[in-house]
Amino acid sequence: MGSIYLIRHGQASFGADDYDVLSPLGVRQAEVLGDHLAQLGIALDRCLSGSLRRQQHTATSALQRCAAAGMSAPELEIDPAFNEFDAEAVIRGLLPAMLPDEPGALEILRNPKDNRAAFQHLFARIIRRWVSGQYDQPGHETWQAFVDTVGGGLQRLLASAERGQNIAVFTSGGTITALLHLLTGVPAERAFELNWQIVNTSLSRLTFRGDEATLASFNSRVHLELLKTPELITYR
Repeated sequence: MGSIYLIRHGQASFGADDYDVLSPLGVRQAEVLGDHLAQLGIALDRCLSGSLRRQQHTATSALQRCAAAGMSAPELEIDPAFNEFDAEAVIRGLLPAMLPDEPGALEILRNPKDNRAAFQHLFARIIRRWVSGQYDQPGHETWQAFVDTVGGGLQRLLASAERGQNIAVFTSGGTITALLHLLTGVPAERAFELNWQIVNTSLSRLTFRGDEATLASFNSRVHLELLKTPELITYR
């Protein structure tokens, strides 16, 4: 039986002009993760990420620490199926119809770092609409299309995996949520309630045999908790 480790990227640059860049803390989280994998003696046979910079930077930072500890650091493979959904596009598509009920939404979105709780409330409402499928629009990615893309990536990975391999996939919270939905059958809205709890660089483990995969553990953050440094626990 093999293992697939789904790893959320390190802290990105929330509220900045370019979110798709690891913060200094995000780099530190990735390095801590790499040290942890080496300490556990997990020899990775393959390592994949989506094509987003924050995913790839998390992978390379962790793999460098694995290599420094004498552990295997396989060449990074890129599969865009493990990208995050386009949150900005989802917001642009669904927000206009919500403005009568959310008059302060535009101000919240202009300054999300200064309105974190309000942003999370607003974003959760938008996501509930998105996953319901009732507000799908032509030309905009639907929740179901996103799930199908992510599921296709997992099936390609399983088809190419060898028995007993340890495989790391550096990805994002929404992608992990889609896989949680696919593998467990948990309703999409409930899956996103769990999504809000996914910690940066947390580990969720799938076990696989052939083309069948099963969720074995979810959102482990022990590598961060062991350092007893609360600021390492982040969610964006």
